[in-house]
Formats: sequence, C-alpha cells, structure tokens
Amino acid sequence: MGGGGSALKVCADHRGGINWLSLSPDGQRLLTGSEDGTARLWSTADGQCCALLQGHESYVTFCQLEDEAAFTCSADCTIRRWDVLTGQCLQVYRGHTSIVNRILVANNQLFSSSYDRTARVWSLDKGQMSREFRGHRNCVLPLAYSGPWDLPSAPCVEEAVAGGLLVTGSTDGTAKVWQVASGCCHQTLRGHTGAVLCLVLDTPGHTAFTGSTDATIRAWDILSGEQLRVFREHQGSIICLELVNRLMYSGSADRTVKCWLADTGECVRTFTAHRRNVSALKYHAGTLFTGSGDACARAFDAQSGELRRVFRGHTFIINCIQVHGQVLYTASHDGALRLWDVRGLRGAPRPPPPTRSLSRLFSNKSQLLFGA
Repeated sequence: MGGGGSALKVCADHRGGINWLSLSPDGQRLLTGSEDGTARLWSTADGQCCALLQGHESYVTFCQLEDEAAFTCSADCTIRRWDVLTGQCLQVYRGHTSIVNRILVANNQLFSSSYDRTARVWSLDKGQMSREFRGHRNCVLPLAYSGPWDLPSAPCVEEAVAGGLLVTGSTDGTAKVWQVASGCCHQTLRGHTGAVLCLVLDTPGHTAFTGSTDATIRAWDILSGEQLRVFREHQGSIICLELVNRLMYSGSADRTVKCWLADTGECVRTFTAHRRNVSALKYHAGTLFTGSGDACARAFDAQSGELRRVFRGHTFIINCIQVHGQVLYTASHDGALRLWDVRGLRGAPRPPPPTRSLSRLFSNKSQLLFGA
C-alpha cells in the first residue's frame, strides 16, 4: 500500500512558484497563477500551454477559470479578466489599495478580498466596483457566496437576502456575513481566537464552516449568526476545508487530515502519513487527494483512510491540486505543474458535487507567515 506514482508530464514553464490552480467548469482547461506575475492556460487534453497571460505588475495570488473567461488577482492591487481563446486582457479592475487575496465569480458578479481590510463586488463587464464591504479590522482572506435562490423566502429575511449573502473570513479572528444588495453587515461571526484562514459554505443548510489558526473549525448559521458547533481535535492551524456529501475534510498544520460528520462535529477518521502541513485537499470518486508542505501528494481511500499512493517529484510545498478524469494535477511553489495517472485507485461511487469550497490559503507568501 502507498506505492509511488510517476508523473505523466511535468510543465515547468513558470519562472516562479505557482500559487493557485483552477479547472474550468467544462474540464477542458486549467489556469495557473504564479509568483512570476503571469498566469498560464493549459489544455487538459494534452497538457500543453495554450496561452500566456501577461500584464500584472506583481505576483498572482489567486485565479478562477470559467468556460469563456479567466480571472486573476495580484499583489499589484488589481484583478484582470482574460479571453481564454486569445489570452487577451479584457478588463482591469482597479480600486483595492493593497494585495488582492482572493476572487470569486458567482451570479454574474465578481467578488474580491484584500489586505486593505475590505471585500468588494464588481460589475463583470464594466470593470466598476458595485459595492464595498468594510468592517473587518484586518486583512480579508476567504470568500463564499450564497445566492438568493438558496436562502429562505420568509418575509422577515427576504429583503435582506434579495441579492444573496457574501461570507468573508479575516485575520481579525471573525467571519462576517454581508447583504450583497445593500452592502450592510448582516452578521458578525465571533468565537475564533485566531485568524480565519479558510471557509466553506453549505448553501442548502445556510451554514458556514470556518477554519482558523486557533486549531478549531466552527459551524455557523449565516442567517442568525448563531455558532452551531465547534470541531476541536486538531493540534495546529486549519489550512484547508472540503465539504462532500455531509462529510467535512480538514487539512491542518498538525500534518493530518480529519474527516468529520458535518451535522454533529464528530471526528470519524484521521488520515496520517504527511511529514509537514497539509496544504491542499480534493475529494474525487471515493479517493481523498492531499497536497503537503513535504512536497508530496497522496491518495487515500476516503472510506477506510488507507494510503493508496504517494506522488513524489516536486521539490517544494504543493499549493493546489485538481482532478479531472483519470489525471491528478498538482501545482507547487517550485514552479512546476505536474500531471499524474490515477487509474487503479479504487473507491466508492462519486457523491453529488460538493458545495464550492475555498480550500486554500490566501497566498503562499502569507501562508509562510503563519508557519503552515
């Protein structure tokens, strides 16, 4: 068990570490954002680079790929939208006054978070800021959005959630829930004693799960602001979260992944074998894939916790992982994108698609500041 996997392809075109990796909804392309200030588009059919996206004046912190457009944000305080066919920059979004940590495209809107202590929402086509969310006392990191169709239609809340709700996490130790239509803070979620590094949203249950440097995960009702439960068994910062079929997977600086019952907070499984922090998670077809600060990716049987395979070849922390078909993609701070064959990994049938999660720290530079 735990045999090694060999890389199908190594793509070393970037001249700096890769901070994020995004897969298009149709599965045809990948987008990487790098410390070298560029992003690159890759074909999942052959692993070839099909476009170089140049224009940012500092490192790219995060990226999101849609079917027709690519979005990148940077330490140069801007966000850019790109044509996926030509690589041309279509729009520059200016207004943040410090590093842009995270972006999220949802409901035909662009959301962003920044070290300038704000989150913002932008018009996709015009490049203009529609709303600013100000209230955090320190930098804003992860973002999640719940559309109005996922929220109750009761008269007492209908007006407040008409434009949906944005959830933000911050190094000030709080998460906040914002009314997108008005820009007002709907709830402040207080309880963590450390920075909120990651969050995932269960939209049907209007529940937010937040992970913190205080080594806890907390579940919140985003409508009432009530803290529902605390997940306490980790011994280090919570770096990444993935919610799949009512199971919560958490990666930590304590070198473990834990599986929890999301509805009760009970820990039902612990995945070990990592020699450093767990920096990335992805569930796919009964297999849990992890990336670690020890420069290895691993595949575990999600049901039994058994280590199935170790993928070695990177020389530095793996920042992000994606799976498409029978291929695992790993992006590292060593600047390489690697493709691995994952055929032969047995697992249970794939559950319904998970809630979109924000399972990565804001950027590798900031991650290192927290000692993850």
